[in-house]
Amino acid sequence: MYQDSLEKVKKTIVEEITSILDYTFVFSNEISITIKGLLFVAIALVITSFVLKLFRKFVTRKMPENDKQKFVSVFGYMRWIVFLTIFLIAMNTSGVNVTAIFAASAALLIGVGLALQTLFQDIISGIFILVDQSVHVGDIIELEGKVGRVLDIRLRTTRAVTVDNKVLVIPNHLYLTNILYNWTENGTETRESVEVGVAYGSDIGLVKKILLEIATNQPNVLKTPAPIVLFTDFAESSLNFKVAFTLDNSFEARFTQSNIRFEIDKAFREHQISIPFPQRDVHLIK
Repeated sequence: MYQDSLEKVKKTIVEEITSILDYTFVFSNEISITIKGLLFVAIALVITSFVLKLFRKFVTRKMPENDKQKFVSVFGYMRWIVFLTIFLIAMNTSGVNVTAIFAASAALLIGVGLALQTLFQDIISGIFILVDQSVHVGDIIELEGKVGRVLDIRLRTTRAVTVDNKVLVIPNHLYLTNILYNWTENGTETRESVEVGVAYGSDIGLVKKILLEIATNQPNVLKTPAPIVLFTDFAESSLNFKVAFTLDNSFEARFTQSNIRFEIDKAFREHQISIPFPQRDVHLIK
């Protein structure tokens, strides 16, 4: 008798649980889902999250720290794609008409897609930058006339600080649509120069000597390779020279170039070497 009552209680509990799990949320004639289906979707997402964490730890366990950060950035984006895929598969397995959901929200999805077009361009460009390694943290880059030292590279934006200590927030898609100059791709040393013109008849040997001394005496200019002076052109109003030198910190190049120009003007005045301005001779014929 007791055994029969216990069996009836168990049966009743099972029926109640089954009834609750089979309760259906109806959103339309074609779209509905049961509580059991929702639990299945939730469990699938939790398992996916656990598996992805294990996969990330397994892949990055022996990576250098720099490569690990790049992988984690890319992996963070790919993880959401995996979650979305598993979610749709779990919903379809639970009996939800996924096609009907897409059909019902087609207009919304098109609008969202257009609105997020630039965002996805930035993200894809960020992945290319991280994988291609064309830009690294610490590099000095020039983009659209702006020069900055890269602080960090994220999936959507790259942050760089300018010489004026202003932070540039660069959308990553600009790397794909503009020409990027990486000043330090071949190392931290860069070749810089200052150009100057002198009047015809000047002692060009003295000009060369002055330019070399000024460049060599600058504290930021490297001794090796040594500065050189190039005689670049016989121009209309001047003899043009270029003094080229090497810096270990091209981020400060404009300050060194400014100092050299100050010294050139001072030295030329002392040695009575004139820097001509453009002029024209006009001949009147009567």
